[in-house]
Amino acid sequence: MRRQSRQLSAIEALANSFIGLAISWMFTYLALPLFGLQPSPMDAAWITACYFVLSIIRSYALRRLFSVL
Repeated sequence: MRRQSRQLSAIEALANSFIGLAISWMFTYLALPLFGLQPSPMDAAWITACYFVLSIIRSYALRRLFSVL
């Protein structure tokens, strides 16, 4: 089995994260009011952006880890 390149790992992690980005923003904006929080669309975007960056880093690191196992 061929080992995935670092560039392809990064592309896969970004694709996965961008797909989740829209879902995450909608969930943040629509679900937080259920917990008594009222984020503005911009607040929801900032919260989502923080999780987005963490998701990219996590996904890339895990992909690289599993590629050497």
